[in-house]
Amino acid sequence: MPEVFVPYFRVSTDQQGRSGLGLEAQQRAVAEYVRGVGGATLEPFVEVESGKRKDRPELTRALALARRKKATLLVAKLDRLARNTHFITSLQQSGVSFRAADMPQANEFMVQILAAVAEYEARLISERTKAGLASARARGVRLGKPENLARGNHAAARLHADRAQAVAVRMRPVIEALRQEGVTSAAGMARQLNQRGYLTDRGCVWHPMTVGRMMHRLA
Repeated sequence: MPEVFVPYFRVSTDQQGRSGLGLEAQQRAVAEYVRGVGGATLEPFVEVESGKRKDRPELTRALALARRKKATLLVAKLDRLARNTHFITSLQQSGVSFRAADMPQANEFMVQILAAVAEYEARLISERTKAGLASARARGVRLGKPENLARGNHAAARLHADRAQAVAVRMRPVIEALRQEGVTSAAGMARQLNQRGYLTDRGCVWHPMTVGRMMHRLA
């Protein structure tokens, strides 16, 4: 039997999620790897990850599916995930095997080293940033952009639209997979998304109207 993989893709910012930067390249790399080893894939998962966000709901679902189907979690690039401490912790606790298309021979020890280095680099950057802000305040520099306050309502509306678009992009592979299964109506998609454990960006269940808005954004 061919080896079965659960593809997991991650883009690190909402902007990348909206534009597709990095996502298509990851998808191509995974597809080429699976073809090369004669494998098969299950449902793909796409995470649009903000730097401030600590949870990774799509990673949790991907690991759950891989564990349930006894499949291998597959990522496109090792450094895309190995430098993420949340990914390392989740992977270790799940007991799921993983593979990186760009470095199939990588093992858990190598991933731990990369994660430790990334964590150290992040701490240095944070310390330098805090020191720079403290120095600016001591010199009497006013931080922030006053013009943003005047555009507060507009910015909030734009942020809401951007988040909704990021969710739509994240869900695109799932919607396309449902269409391939013959599910084309908004009601049918809402029912399938709820049955498979997907939630909206606000943690709510899907409704036909919600799905319809998302499909409109994707169109």
